[in-house]
Amino acid sequence: MTLPRTDTVVTYPDGALTSTGTVVHTAPLPDGRTAVVLDRTAFHAVDPVWPDQPADVGTLSVDGRSRPIVDAVVGATDGETFHVGDAPARTGTEGWAFVVCHLVDDATGIETGTTVTVDVDPEVRRALSAGHTACHLASLALNEALAPLWTKEVPGDGRGRPDFDRLAIVSSRILPDGSRDEYRIGKSLRKKGFPAAELPGRLDEVVAAANALLADWVASGAPVSVQRESDGLGDRRLWTCALPDGTASIPCGGTHLRSLAELAAVEIALEAAEADGALTVVMTTTARPAR
Repeated sequence: MTLPRTDTVVTYPDGALTSTGTVVHTAPLPDGRTAVVLDRTAFHAVDPVWPDQPADVGTLSVDGRSRPIVDAVVGATDGETFHVGDAPARTGTEGWAFVVCHLVDDATGIETGTTVTVDVDPEVRRALSAGHTACHLASLALNEALAPLWTKEVPGDGRGRPDFDRLAIVSSRILPDGSRDEYRIGKSLRKKGFPAAELPGRLDEVVAAANALLADWVASGAPVSVQRESDGLGDRRLWTCALPDGTASIPCGGTHLRSLAELAAVEIALEAAEADGALTVVMTTTARPAR
């Protein structure tokens, strides 16, 4: 069977919840499921390189028969081999095609050339998009709240503040209407000028400063968009938000709200603990949707 030569065209960056595509490849998996690759899709898949946002929930329909998509992961091919969720190359690497693999339990009637309709659960998408938008806002607010603590100059974020989030992040998980981010402040970050010993005693101050910023940003109802030069899965995309004090951008492959007016509030909470000679900080972000 011929392997895909081009990236899947993805329409979810603009908020699409349904799409019609053509099957370009199917691959049976060891667990009995089948990976179905379409030429275009509205379905967001998990990227194993940075699996922060879960896959969409939804269905795949052929000739009026609908079946659940039990999972969706990023796949990749170099023209010789096909990898489902375990590609040896980062998404966007030249010489590879990156595709959305829709995993189904029943692939009856699905073959190359078949026309397929994909439908995404709108409430699950909304909740994860809200969580992802809130996560980016929270990281920017945290960076600004921590800015006075730095004693040396370090690379800045999309607003020019010291990018603690990028320098210290260990893991990130997008949740429905929220997120959980874990940071590690070890020897390397201390050498860069971040005073880890001061932070535990100033957590309340940092949280208050970040939440005040978040309240102002949400109240602005600023527009949000995902900018990109092309619509292929492997193409670079930027989350962009026109905040009151200037537009901020963050590289991102996930889904997002269209405006901060869709939120009633975003707040963070921080917890810090010593472990293995380093300070671990967990930021929990909660987004309350506007009703």
